[in-house]
Amino acid sequence: MDIPKDRFYTKEHEWASIEGGTAYVGITDYAQSSLGDITFIGLPKIGDMIKQTEFCATVESVKAASDVYAPLSGKVTAVNKDLVAHPELVNKHPYDKGQIFVMEISNPDEKANLMDEEAYRSYVEGLSK
Repeated sequence: MDIPKDRFYTKEHEWASIEGGTAYVGITDYAQSSLGDITFIGLPKIGDMIKQTEFCATVESVKAASDVYAPLSGKVTAVNKDLVAHPELVNKHPYDKGQIFVMEISNPDEKANLMDEEAYRSYVEGLSK
């Protein structure tokens, strides 16, 4: 299972790559694999203020629709517009080209509520038992 070490994870299978006061956000390989072929991404709006654990985007697949929750609080500063025409990028490249949005972090202390790679790997392994 592909789980990069340089990111932080939620129990709802979102990831955040944090660089200074900026977070790059997407869903994990586990999430995209569970959903199957992704057919639509409902992106947040640039300028949206979102709070940690709040709904911020939608991912629809041939199997189901799933909400995406903010891994951190802050302001959406960019969205991946490529996903509008090519939502399958989330299936093929969940940790780079399939990134959903970028945010300016408003409360860096919230990172303590996220799992590192090792904790997330253990969490996912526990789900399959």
